[in-house]
Amino acid sequence: MDNKIKIRFTEEYGEYLRDESRQVGFADSISFVKSEEEIISVLKENYANKIPTTIQGARTGLAASSVPFGGHVINLSRMNKVNGIRYDEVNDKFYIKLQPGVLLVEIRKYLANKSFITDGWNDSSKNALYHMKKGEWFYSTDPTEISATIGGMVACNASGAKSFRYGSTRDHIQSIRAVLSDGDVISLRRGEVISDGRLFSVTTEGGRIISGRLPKYEMPNVKKNTSGYFNKLNMDIIDLFIGSDGTLGVISEIEIELNKKQKSNWGITIFMPDEDKALDLVRALRGEKIFCDRNAINLNPSAIEFFSHNALDMLREQQRVNPAFATIQEIKENYHTAIYIEIEDDSDDKIWAGVEELGEIIVKLGGDEDATWVANNPTNLEKLHSFRHACPECVNMQIDLIRKSDSRITKLGTDMSVPDNKLKDVMKMYNDGILENNLNAVIFGHIGNNHLHVNTIPRDMDEYNRGKELYSSWAEKIVSMGGAVSAEHGVGKLKVPFLQKMFTKDKIDDMRKLKKLFDPDQLFNRATIFPYVESKGVK
Repeated sequence: MDNKIKIRFTEEYGEYLRDESRQVGFADSISFVKSEEEIISVLKENYANKIPTTIQGARTGLAASSVPFGGHVINLSRMNKVNGIRYDEVNDKFYIKLQPGVLLVEIRKYLANKSFITDGWNDSSKNALYHMKKGEWFYSTDPTEISATIGGMVACNASGAKSFRYGSTRDHIQSIRAVLSDGDVISLRRGEVISDGRLFSVTTEGGRIISGRLPKYEMPNVKKNTSGYFNKLNMDIIDLFIGSDGTLGVISEIEIELNKKQKSNWGITIFMPDEDKALDLVRALRGEKIFCDRNAINLNPSAIEFFSHNALDMLREQQRVNPAFATIQEIKENYHTAIYIEIEDDSDDKIWAGVEELGEIIVKLGGDEDATWVANNPTNLEKLHSFRHACPECVNMQIDLIRKSDSRITKLGTDMSVPDNKLKDVMKMYNDGILENNLNAVIFGHIGNNHLHVNTIPRDMDEYNRGKELYSSWAEKIVSMGGAVSAEHGVGKLKVPFLQKMFTKDKIDDMRKLKKLFDPDQLFNRATIFPYVESKGVK
């Protein structure tokens, strides 16, 4: 092993063979790179020897994208510097340049404290920081796992709860740098490289021109989708790399856009008497007119989240037996289904006007305004955040306990989305499937975007296998509804069979051809998004 950056894989690096999907792989070597130059050095050697390479961040992903199946692992967690800040004075916007290993929680701390490590910054960045300190800014993409790296978030086009208002990672990326499999570099800035219909051409920093044609498949008409390569006519080529699951290049620098904080931020958890009424409330919150004798609510929430009756039962049980959940407010027995929303505006008075309208809708749907938790200060809002995050924590705890008796069992969680008019249909499909198969499952997630996580907790391998079969059948039905088989976690390696239900073999072959333009020997993240098909002369 000539390259000093590369380390031969031994047992002490075992944790780097897995991610939060609970899948475990294997590898020959690993490198913990600290700079773009080190990435280039490793990739040039791998390219010369045709060594497949898996790219990792913090390994918080749920689709096994960062689980290696042989070859070399490039771990980016030590590339964790903030490279600078840019201020767009005309539009009053700030942008931060980050290495890919910077954690989301670190970004939030930097912005909250208005304090950065500025070693190596130029005068322009330092001047931008001076201006930034005059206001309040935040990064809007908010996946549940705040220990995710920004590179991983770009790789899977992460979103989270606030995507209802602010969109996904893609909507807030201004530029990226990516190292290709041969060590050459592409620098892409939004608005600079646009395809001509489906034809595109990109020039690398080494002077090589990469030209090609985008596939003919169309993206589903849903608000959240990470199912395969992003694709549309006259698209910005930066968007091809965002959500590409590390299959096109190693992202070495990212420039993110910040949003200005508004003065008021409220959180409200509403408990409805049944699920159908809860779904009608969601429709009203989205601005749909559900009663002919009154207008829609004018609230513009940042987030609209859902918690099923079974999810509330699970949390109630944990409150009884687990002190770790004692900080969550008491979930009364008569609380059936919960909807959580966040609202941001310039003043409490503006929010309150919308909340009064909301109260009228709740009552008209058979709910009780008193069965509502309202938080309008940071302390109480954090309690509601704890409630929102408690569901996935409970599920993971139960799975870890079950795995002690059978390590083959993993959590089964959906990540699919459908168009607005299919919300009730998809909920019925989920509920019927769980009931018919007698499975232990809870449903929660980003219902404002018709994107729900059905988390099945198999008690044995029989339930695990039945759950997998059920999820496969759901994927087919989701596609027939015009939906996406992956909404925010990426396809990775786990959802490759689901993507094959969404796109024909010819369309997936078109994705493979697109990949080969940037990665001719298919060295990056093999078996991610689509199966690896060996090319002649490539091992």
